[in-house]
Amino acid sequence: MPLMGSLYIGTSGLQTSQNALNTTAHNLSNMDTTGYVRQQVQQSSKSYMTLSFNPKSVSNQETGLGVTYSRVKHIRDYFLDKAYRRESGRSMFYQVSAEVMMEVEDQLGEMNGEAFQNTLTDFWTSIQELTKDPASSVTQGLLVQSAAEFVEKAQAVYGGLAAYQDNLNAQVKDQVDIINEYGKKLVALNESIRGIEAGRIESANDLRDARDQILDELAQMADIDFAEDIHGDVWVKIEGTDFVKGDKYYEIGLDVDEKTGFYTPFWYQDATFRTLPNGTREYNINGAEVFNLNREISSNLNTDIGGLKAILLARGDHRADYTDVANEKAYDKVSQSVLMNIQAEFDQLIHNVAVKVNEVLAAAAGVTQAGTGGIVATDGTVLVKEGESYCENNVGGYMRKDDGSPIQMFTKISSDGYRRVTGTVDVKDENGNVTGQKDVEFWVYNEENLENPQGAQETLYSVENLQVDDELMQKPSMLVLRLEDGSEDKETAEALKAAFMEEEYTLNPNVKKKATFVDYYDDLVAQIANSGYAFQSIYTNQEGTVESIYAAREQVAGVSSDEELSNMIKFQNAYNASSRYINVLDEMLEHLLSALGA
Repeated sequence: MPLMGSLYIGTSGLQTSQNALNTTAHNLSNMDTTGYVRQQVQQSSKSYMTLSFNPKSVSNQETGLGVTYSRVKHIRDYFLDKAYRRESGRSMFYQVSAEVMMEVEDQLGEMNGEAFQNTLTDFWTSIQELTKDPASSVTQGLLVQSAAEFVEKAQAVYGGLAAYQDNLNAQVKDQVDIINEYGKKLVALNESIRGIEAGRIESANDLRDARDQILDELAQMADIDFAEDIHGDVWVKIEGTDFVKGDKYYEIGLDVDEKTGFYTPFWYQDATFRTLPNGTREYNINGAEVFNLNREISSNLNTDIGGLKAILLARGDHRADYTDVANEKAYDKVSQSVLMNIQAEFDQLIHNVAVKVNEVLAAAAGVTQAGTGGIVATDGTVLVKEGESYCENNVGGYMRKDDGSPIQMFTKISSDGYRRVTGTVDVKDENGNVTGQKDVEFWVYNEENLENPQGAQETLYSVENLQVDDELMQKPSMLVLRLEDGSEDKETAEALKAAFMEEEYTLNPNVKKKATFVDYYDDLVAQIANSGYAFQSIYTNQEGTVESIYAAREQVAGVSSDEELSNMIKFQNAYNASSRYINVLDEMLEHLLSALGA
């Protein structure tokens, strides 16, 4: 080859070595960059120049034109990426679940430095003191005061749980907004990568790193599937539904429950809608929900993946109360939600205490159940239904208020405990013959609406609808607990004490152990602690799995300073060799020109 042509070989060596050094420096400068993947230089020979062609020889006479910087390889392992994203999503699911349990423990275990357990114990103590001296205004006042404190602290605990529920709801919106933003970024990166790599000359490795980092973060929020097509575009599915397809992404919408304000993520493309007169759309999201929260949570089914799903499950879809644990069918709807489960079980405790104490006072006031057929007025109007609790109006009677209604320790905020019923009934002799008529007046107990409790909370003796009777708060001596003959009503006091000692309450339909009120609360706290420990244990184990996969991925994709420094020395020496090669050629040319010129 002519000397002038040989300069191409040296020049190619300089250029290739310089590019390789630049790549090495790029790796070293991005060692601590999140999501960065090391780039590996690949070199190859340039095309050969044929000097002569001889069919009889083994090969043609050719000369090389040097080396070329063929490509920079993006070092990733698809299977490790997939495993890492799957397991990091599962880890985030249990991390969120464990954090929720810790927050619930704080809500129940500490209220301004005083545990709710103390409030319940104080109420129990006041009842015990009442049995020692039932007619004492001091013990009566202590009972009413401790009852008021019991309701106040119970509402504070439940309010804290509800506030945290709202906090989780806000997190749902934040995460959906982030996911939608990621969708836009993925589409933009797809377009940029496609444009750069269209000529198959240059690789958009840094853009690919940015895209893969988004996939890593997206995988922690939801269960994703991903793949790359022949054009270099990444396709992403969330919970089995298309989210990003090449140059377009499908936005996730948020349906807002009018009653609770809770958000439900849904796919716009799968929902139906109608346009309202003001131009806005009203969506029907049935079948378009992003997450199926009714499926069993299981690692085998891969239904325990994604922090957003964990938040939705923990939050639930409404404020739960004791009606949600009334039976197995109702409990199935709240059992997978940490907050709704605790709300319902806690509200059940407060409800049972309130109703049981009221029942004892009602028995003392003479409240009874209507017999077969109930009480029917002369004109056929049903005054008291069969099985309803009622009593005759008795103004100034024992355990009665000024209007004659039975005293209730705990009353409903939004509705009355009893309603007054008046009418005219037939008077019959012992043979059943009507001998006359008389006017009657009853106080009938307003039953709770258990057919549609979520639509009629005002009828329930639940935490949010509970208070100590205002008149009783102002005048605790209304309890009296002294019979007409002047003796103390020890029977009613003992009945209140027995109500706290009865072992007939269970946390939910799946629990068979029966407990007293105090033990019930202990069981509730223990259940939370055990669930929290279980979630934390799973999360800890899952973190170990994620770390091992991450370490294996870093072995492939991570930047090693020792390796890069070794490459730098190698490429620097190659650069120096190419430079020396050109210098030698330069000296030879200079010598020839000098000799010819002479």
